[in-house]
Amino acid sequence: MIACGLDFGTSNSAIGVARDGTAALAPIEASSTLMPSAVFFDYEAQGRETKGRVLFGNEAISAYVGQTEGRLMRALKSILGSPLIDEETSLGGRKVPLREVVEIFVRHLKGKAEAFAGQEITTVVHGRPVRFVDGDDRADARAQEVLEAIARRAGFRDVAFVYEPIAAAHHYEQTAQREELALIADIGGGTSDFSVIRVDPRQRERADRGPADRNRDVLATAGLRVGGTDFDTALSLAAVMPHLGLGTELVEKNLPMPNALYHELATWPTINFAYTYRNERALAELVSLACEPVKVGRLLAVVRQRLGHRLAFAVEDAKIVLSAEERADVPLAFLEAGLAITATRADFERAIEARTDRLYKAARDCIAAAGLGPAAIDTIFLTGGSSRVPAVRAAIGRAAPSARMAARLARGSDLLSVALGLTQMAGAMS
Repeated sequence: MIACGLDFGTSNSAIGVARDGTAALAPIEASSTLMPSAVFFDYEAQGRETKGRVLFGNEAISAYVGQTEGRLMRALKSILGSPLIDEETSLGGRKVPLREVVEIFVRHLKGKAEAFAGQEITTVVHGRPVRFVDGDDRADARAQEVLEAIARRAGFRDVAFVYEPIAAAHHYEQTAQREELALIADIGGGTSDFSVIRVDPRQRERADRGPADRNRDVLATAGLRVGGTDFDTALSLAAVMPHLGLGTELVEKNLPMPNALYHELATWPTINFAYTYRNERALAELVSLACEPVKVGRLLAVVRQRLGHRLAFAVEDAKIVLSAEERADVPLAFLEAGLAITATRADFERAIEARTDRLYKAARDCIAAAGLGPAAIDTIFLTGGSSRVPAVRAAIGRAAPSARMAARLARGSDLLSVALGLTQMAGAMS
């Protein structure tokens, strides 16, 4: 039997194939085994006899940046645990349920894996966050049910779910040199997940360690709905949106500019909802009422010209730069000639401080739930693209300071650890 491991992520996705005792990630975009979780519906290719092209990953993003007329959908995973999953989006004059957009993307990944394997794949070990939704077990369970239904509609018949940090732990175990207690921290685009797990390199010799067996080594898990897209939102609101009028006042009413639209444009899953004629009309009126009409005029241009995603990409790029540098430029010439903003790491860390504090508390509580003290943790294993943010690493390191001070803060294939672990675990089912 052949099976696959599917890591459907908020920012990036990957899928692997397991058969005959081997596991390998499938190339899903040219030779790359990783692709952005993005879908673009090309309106220019639409006609009376066709629904138009659908593009994926970097090709989707390139079409959008190149100003091909259409609609870009990104951060699709984030809608699973929110009421947005029951909403529809307008695609070239027709209404399409957002869960159908997720299905289109999952079906695309499945097709790439089958092309790599040379045969149909009906069994999947599907990653999921520890928590889709904070503090609401029913909503969390419903999110998994929705994702399972999507997987089955995409053609999978046997669907098993594994917590993403447990999959990452399984991958880390392949290179561990000794038995140890590890805190696995998977800091993704939409969620952050933690597991305290007993890692034993002797278990690598066991070929039957599937998802259920792996759970015996897990001492505790924790998760929260905080991730890289939240950092994007915080940086956008702190550094960019004030240049579009956030925080300015209206002349006559002596009131601040309404801020709902700024939050909508700063949040990946809701950007497309900002593009309405009602918003355009309201903003055109607010320009004339604003104390700083030039700034509010920029906001109007973003909505009129559908530039929300370009703004979000510029912010995301700055966030990535700030993981290595103290300052980052946010070029906005696509909005106004010569416009550029400088963001600093200090400003960024202040903007995300409440969120990184939540990460620390979640890691600390996970260790406590395992019945352990901080000193018992031998290794902190970080995975997920947002683990690259220095403030994130520092916050999680505080939960187990002796592991950090002993230079046991490990780094893995931070964008592929979960996918590799899921695929390796799928091998036990094939």
